[in-house]
Amino acid sequence: MKQRVSALLGEKFGREVVLEKPRDRSFGHFATPIAFSLAKELRKSPMIIAEELASSFDNHEYFSSVESVKGYLNFRLSENFLSEYADWALENSQQFGKQEKNTKILLEFVSANPTGPLHIGHARGAVYGDTLLRLGRHLGYDITAEYYINDAGNQIDLLGLSIQLEGRANILNEDVTYPESYYRGEYLRELSIKAVEKFGKEILSDVSRQKELALWAKDGVMEIIISSLADLNIHFDTFVNESSLYGDWDRVMQKMGEGVYESEGKMWIASEIKGDEKDRVVVREDKRPTYLAGDIVYHNQKFERGYDHYINIWGADHHGYIPRVNAAVEFLGYDSKKLETLLSQMVSLLKDGEPYKMSKRAGNVILMSDIVEEIGSDALRYIFASKKSDTALEFDISEFKKQDSSNPIFYIQYAHARIKTILSKSDISEEEILKSPLKNLGENADVLLFDALLLPEIIEDAFNSRQVQKLPDYLKALAASLHKFYYDCRIIGTEDEVKLLKLLMVVALSLKTGLLLLGIEAKDSMSREEEV
Repeated sequence: MKQRVSALLGEKFGREVVLEKPRDRSFGHFATPIAFSLAKELRKSPMIIAEELASSFDNHEYFSSVESVKGYLNFRLSENFLSEYADWALENSQQFGKQEKNTKILLEFVSANPTGPLHIGHARGAVYGDTLLRLGRHLGYDITAEYYINDAGNQIDLLGLSIQLEGRANILNEDVTYPESYYRGEYLRELSIKAVEKFGKEILSDVSRQKELALWAKDGVMEIIISSLADLNIHFDTFVNESSLYGDWDRVMQKMGEGVYESEGKMWIASEIKGDEKDRVVVREDKRPTYLAGDIVYHNQKFERGYDHYINIWGADHHGYIPRVNAAVEFLGYDSKKLETLLSQMVSLLKDGEPYKMSKRAGNVILMSDIVEEIGSDALRYIFASKKSDTALEFDISEFKKQDSSNPIFYIQYAHARIKTILSKSDISEEEILKSPLKNLGENADVLLFDALLLPEIIEDAFNSRQVQKLPDYLKALAASLHKFYYDCRIIGTEDEVKLLKLLMVVALSLKTGLLLLGIEAKDSMSREEEV
């Protein structure tokens, strides 16, 4: 809707027009500060220009009023405009809110170490990344979803050791002394059993085969991770293995030029001159690369693939890595402004007001799969999409198991189901409903129609600001308006039934489209324990 109005005004004024949404609905649907940008050119005050422009809209088909307010032009859309736009939306439901963007984006998210199942902290970044992906693709961006597999370094060696210890204790029945640092959880027992089936029991005691065991087990853990993500309706286009990148190490280091240097038997990146707190080690004295070294080669590979923009979604504990990676990108000869790193904060879970117990299967974390099993993927996705990703989140899963209005995802899904139920009770055909113009609805219905047609603006704003919580906020508010309208206005059997049913169809379209972009099902029927 905003795009259509902006295009209409742009054609009239012969220039791009910036539209804003007034905080006070009484000022109109949209406002523009164009008079301020014309003031210098026309050598007049913005207020005079705005008054002159407002008068040029007399009897305009698509605006019921255009007013000058302190130099701003305020527009109130006409019934004709809203009715025609609603018709288009219902006839082109698959295109509602879609755009075409000539931009290729590489979006990397989750990228958890392949050493154990995903925990609840990983789930937050996963949902945030996938929601951003869905929003961007709906807007027409060509986005590739990528998972970076950290299958090199100490964490992989430790995976092999942990499986051997688990197998020796539970399969060979040995007395095992566990080191302070090792992985825990039932998944290791399952992997140790499969390892014996594949390699024989001797692999559990042969220290020289730890690496071989770890690399094999890594693939098994990735299968667990991919399956857990699929349960959340999250899928990736590409996977990149860290271990595959180091063959390109020498070339990338040469490409870094003076950005790297040797000192104290180590290799360093000169990241301090690029804004980092200090220079960082990329190769240790024993010639083992650091975590940062893999990131450097990986980001070089990313940029060599020629995307227009790159987005990383990392856990908040990786905040310190941002300036070092940006420094490396600059040394490699690329524009670090094309690289955007977003952070996902920690999650705390409660159950009936008490801290949620750690998973026995994982040893010391809460597994994502446990929470999905307990409250379902729809509720989990809604929770993690409903708050800014870079702020800490605490929630009680008991609240999201309730089948009443206190549960926001139930509240929104029930709004969609309520509309479908009303439509099913009417004797008027869908064909007849669609033919009816949306005019003379009344003030409350007009407000509901405008709010429903705002979805495309919400989608664009949520993606551009990277604040995906704006979409669930909108859907919750739209559901509240629908439920209130249902109680305030009789529909079936009234003389306005056909028009009101069409209005509800527009609301249902926005609810369904918005939920789909959150990766959540829009239900057509639901039972309830409490009246919504």
